Amino acid sequence: MIVSRAVTDNLSKASWIRRMFEEGARLKQERGADKVFDFTLGNPEIEPPPAVLAAARRVLESTAPHLHAYMPNAGHVKVREAIAGRLRVSTGLPYTANHVLMTVGAGAALNTVLKALLDPGDEVLTVAPFFAEYTFYAENHGGKLIVVPPRADLTPDVAKLEAAITPRTRAILVNSPNNPSGVIYPGETFVEIEAMLARAARPIVLVSDEPYRALVFDGVAVPEVPPLVRRSIVATSWSKSLAIPGERIGYLAFSPRLPEAAELFEACTFTSRVLGFVNAPALWQWVVAEVGDQVIDVGPYREKRDLMYEGLTRIGYQCVKPQGAFYVFPKTPIPDDVAFVRLLAEEGVLTVPGSGFGMPGHIRISLTVERDTVVRALPGFERAFKKARG
Repeated sequence: MIVSRAVTDNLSKASWIRRMFEEGARLKQERGADKVFDFTLGNPEIEPPPAVLAAARRVLESTAPHLHAYMPNAGHVKVREAIAGRLRVSTGLPYTANHVLMTVGAGAALNTVLKALLDPGDEVLTVAPFFAEYTFYAENHGGKLIVVPPRADLTPDVAKLEAAITPRTRAILVNSPNNPSGVIYPGETFVEIEAMLARAARPIVLVSDEPYRALVFDGVAVPEVPPLVRRSIVATSWSKSLAIPGERIGYLAFSPRLPEAAELFEACTFTSRVLGFVNAPALWQWVVAEVGDQVIDVGPYREKRDLMYEGLTRIGYQCVKPQGAFYVFPKTPIPDDVAFVRLLAEEGVLTVPGSGFGMPGHIRISLTVERDTVVRALPGFERAFKKARG
């Protein structure tokens, strides 16, 4: 066999999201696109803000030399200083360009930092439900992802996190606003995590994965983690806030309060290069330096959140109301979430089982669809619910 055993094994448990997306393509061909309601992939259906596209055009049309040449592996200094300036304002901490490393999206940011942190056999703690690729990101670098159950409201249970710490624990990886639940972890949780880390026998880093930070509803505030947790690193991207996931642009930010910040910046500059990323795309570095504080209109997502949440709860589904991102994560009416996903597929409704996010008995519904799709799909959600209960 030419493919490695590790990859072969992982292919069998690879992303449910892509698997259901492919099932959707098959059903659309079989039944017609208007009879299939695909809620599988978190791919923004809206276009980037006009200011973002205008900035990209300006960079492309500029006659300034070397805009698209090689650069320091950490990214252009002027770009990193622009990001650091925004972080100084938002956190009140003295970020500089040497606290910021530009990355090929948030996925590359996480792989870059995990490669810098992990020796073979080391452990990364995360809280269910979690982004499905975290398992593979940890394994990429010889590590192991340890999944800790959440509280009933899907926020971290810090006591359970602390109980899961071992001598091999090197990092805690959290995602808020959360994919798949849309839950925002409150500031008090991070205060508890800081106290827990202070009690730990060895240094443990908190990695906060924040690509959905700007997509929040109902006036809920997303806590700034670095002022609350001393050993913290933020990984993020503009994929969701600017609706440019295909452009792969993000960053790592090492808290100025982190004693090992300079050491980790140097290490991650190296790991980003040897992982083959070399540097983040130059064009999009210049764009986000100029207009990275723009945010798409979250109103349509809030409206679809309300439609789906109210429709599902009226039918009888149990669900924590999402506060951000663009997902809904209801409980399934039967324990077997995979079987229920099949029942929904019979009704032409495509979702992703919660098993893929470390939390069986749930489904993830992505709201990156037209409003009319939500309205027309709700009867299918109801028919499947009644079949499961029948």
